[in-house]
Amino acid sequence: MIPLKSARHQAILDLIEKHPIDRQEDLLAHLREAGFDVTQATVSRDIRDLQLVKVADADGRYRYMPAAASGKVTHSPSRFEMIFRESVLKVDYAGHMVLVKCFSGMANAACEVFDAKQWNNVVGTLSGDDTFFILMRTEEDAAEICQALQQYARRG
Repeated sequence: MIPLKSARHQAILDLIEKHPIDRQEDLLAHLREAGFDVTQATVSRDIRDLQLVKVADADGRYRYMPAAASGKVTHSPSRFEMIFRESVLKVDYAGHMVLVKCFSGMANAACEVFDAKQWNNVVGTLSGDDTFFILMRTEEDAAEICQALQQYARRG
């Protein structure tokens, strides 16, 4: 028998894949419709446990999606591209630092998918609400990664 928490987590992943859910209240309602007797606090913990983040979809609407930090969820290149393209406005660098400017509220999601990929000479990242920084080993490394990431920034 599958433990209730595992079954609920799988149901959440299935629901967010099928429906553009962007609020905890909506997720709570879907779970109750699916037969899970849950509270708002439980849904909030599940979102944290599953490392869900809000990202903009192709239509510009926000929705929950899994983010990889622990290796439980893998990021495909197309997932990285989708999240980065929908989040990032511009990429620039100065010295060893790369600035990634995002739509308000989107920097954490973009930084999360950036961190999940393997990059050469990245020392670390720091994310805020609409900006994240990448610390590179050298200025040349910063210039290279800036150029690589600019292809994913929004145009116009």
